[in-house]
Amino acid sequence: MNEARSTLQDHTSKQFDLELEHLRTRVLQMGGLVEQQVSRAIRAFYEGDLAGMDLVVREDVHINKMEVELDEACNQVIAKRQPTAIDLRMIITVLKSISDLERIGDKAQKIARLGAMLHGQHSAFVPDVDLRYMADQALEMLRLALDAFARLDVQSAAEVVHLDDEINHQYQSAVRQLITFMMEDPRTISRSLDIMAVAKAIERIADHAKSISEYVIYMVKGLNVRHSSPDELDQELAKS
Repeated sequence: MNEARSTLQDHTSKQFDLELEHLRTRVLQMGGLVEQQVSRAIRAFYEGDLAGMDLVVREDVHINKMEVELDEACNQVIAKRQPTAIDLRMIITVLKSISDLERIGDKAQKIARLGAMLHGQHSAFVPDVDLRYMADQALEMLRLALDAFARLDVQSAAEVVHLDDEINHQYQSAVRQLITFMMEDPRTISRSLDIMAVAKAIERIADHAKSISEYVIYMVKGLNVRHSSPDELDQELAKS
């Protein structure tokens, strides 16, 4: 009887592990699609590729669907398995991460929509502010965050948190440049505001990548570092 009970518990445990691994795999699949959307939106924005921008807008529905399905799957696992400790932290991390990924998808769609407006109007008064380096850095943060999630790598997650300050500085620099353009030539105001919105969307993509990394640290270490500075994060990780 005891042997049968032990066998059943082992089977249940293995099945639970498979369910958790399946959730992680689906998050990474969603992350891959979101990363593709961001990359495509930025590339189309600078190449004036209206078809590419339209594709980003249309593809956003798939990201939304994946978030809904993963949310439902997590709730089913919680109801059926009643997880505790690190297993519960993993499911919480999945739930929070897919929310951030969905919002990154929204920002990619916003960049595509704004790009379509800018290129569709053929305005001669578009200020020359290059956001590509900032966009590349935000995309790198997203890649690192997803890699940290895949490998449960706390150090990579901490690196993303540190990179966020650089993105914030770049955003502030872009805003200052755009304000200067608007003050010097009022004809650039409309286009400057559109580009400022694109810069803000990129900055928010970085913020969401940072949030995913903070959830990875929570999942692995059980530390809530969402309101910690990079230096405070390093100190907490050194103590853990």
